[in-house]
Amino acid sequence: MRIVSHDQVLELLEPDAAEGLMRTALVAASRGEVELPLRSVMPLSDGRGVLAWMPAHAAGLGALGAKAISVFPGNAARGLDAHQGAVLLFDPQDGRLLAAVDASAITAVRTAAASALATRLLARPEAATLALLGSGVQARAHLDALLRVRAFTRVRVWSRTPAHAEAFARWALERTGLEVATCAGAEEAVRGSDVVCTVTSARTPVLEGAWLEPGCHVNAVGASRPDARELDGAAVARARIFTDRRASLENESADFRAALAEGLLEDVPAVAELGEVAAGTAQGRRSTEEITLFESFGLAIEDVVTASYVVERAQRQGVGTVVDLA
Repeated sequence: MRIVSHDQVLELLEPDAAEGLMRTALVAASRGEVELPLRSVMPLSDGRGVLAWMPAHAAGLGALGAKAISVFPGNAARGLDAHQGAVLLFDPQDGRLLAAVDASAITAVRTAAASALATRLLARPEAATLALLGSGVQARAHLDALLRVRAFTRVRVWSRTPAHAEAFARWALERTGLEVATCAGAEEAVRGSDVVCTVTSARTPVLEGAWLEPGCHVNAVGASRPDARELDGAAVARARIFTDRRASLENESADFRAALAEGLLEDVPAVAELGEVAAGTAQGRRSTEEITLFESFGLAIEDVVTASYVVERAQRQGVGTVVDLA
């Protein structure tokens, strides 16, 4: 078995390759070529976090594996990523455990890559202003990924902890050369923005639909559990909805389910999967004024395909630690 660490994942996984992997995984999922049960989540009784299990199998991609991950939102105060765990890869022919890959790095890069794919497919080509609600690991990964698909000239960031937003702005200037404006409130960041990414650990909405400009594209990333919201009902109702998987949207999205319960959506609206748009079987943006929303949940097949790519490169380059479990 090969073990690949956090830093090794980041060295082996290029952002451009990650976006291509997301396209492959999401198209396969939308075509029904992936065995993909809903994630199993166990909240801890002390409220500090959750433990989740996310398996996937795609015979056509030679992929069999699962992500075992914990999510502890309070980790930011300790200087740690909220997501901790491993992606486990198995031999599809005989079930042998082949690799364990750091899940924190995989999750950060593949989540941002999925948002980059959504932005490429759905945002207006001339999008120039990016708003990030949240300033942690995912905000950094999203800035890296989204700058590859749109020529943003203005970036705004808001965080519930102003010092974190300021630290993000300093990091972004050093990394990209872009001056990032720190905003005192989420509304200030969102109004006038062409693309908005919600990358928070919020349980209640941080984005209001009234703030969204016509033609805006939203990547809603942080709330992937039935008890966590980032968007109010108006934000969902004003948008045309896209997602990585309908079953996840219907079962795991508090944003979507709350808007339905509030009577803001007419029955169950037509929802397209991002894999369908990528495959050309569903239409993306229909007009320059349309607001588009990508509700991202993160699918196990994204993790497994990405980890498989990393392990293949690690084997070729002799990277990682090999241990014998027999």
